[in-house]
Amino acid sequence: MARHRSHSVAFKRQVAQEYLSGETLHGLAKRHDLSRNLVRVWVQKYEIGVLDEDAAVADTIQAYEARIAALERLVGRQALELEFLKGALRNGPLPRSRPTSVITGPVASASPRDAG
Repeated sequence: MARHRSHSVAFKRQVAQEYLSGETLHGLAKRHDLSRNLVRVWVQKYEIGVLDEDAAVADTIQAYEARIAALERLVGRQALELEFLKGALRNGPLPRSRPTSVITGPVASASPRDAG
């Protein structure tokens, strides 16, 4: 079964430039373990400028992937913070049943001695 490989745009440009500088098709294909037809396709794409467009697209994709990774790290940190805060709420003091005021303090309760 034939193996499928993926080559970078820079590698494709390099092979096309080597061919255009005088390297033989057979020599290039043998040295890089490629088919001669594939080298021809890359040379044609290089001559019409498609490989330059692919390089720009590859740069854009790389920038997007870096941004996605940064956002994933941010989401992970925020998820940890949320879990920490949820744990603090569960383990914190229970709320009082009566309202309190920062200015006046807790509401005074009527004691049985004051009733008489």
